[in-house]
Amino acid sequence: MQKIHKDMTINEIIAVDRGIVAILLNSGMHCVGCPMSQRETLAEAGFVHGEDVDALVEEINGYLEAVNA
Repeated sequence: MQKIHKDMTINEIIAVDRGIVAILLNSGMHCVGCPMSQRETLAEAGFVHGEDVDALVEEINGYLEAVNA
């Protein structure tokens, strides 16, 4: 199973599993369809949106563990 890290772009993260889109949207990060998602890392997007990126990474990786169990 691939793990997500905060230096991955939003596009790279979504490519791992489309279900991650819902997690990003629920956290207030509506950049999933934004052209910046191709170049912007999760850390950069989190900073712009005032999100706790480490907590978001944990949530996403927890989701991936659950769906790949």
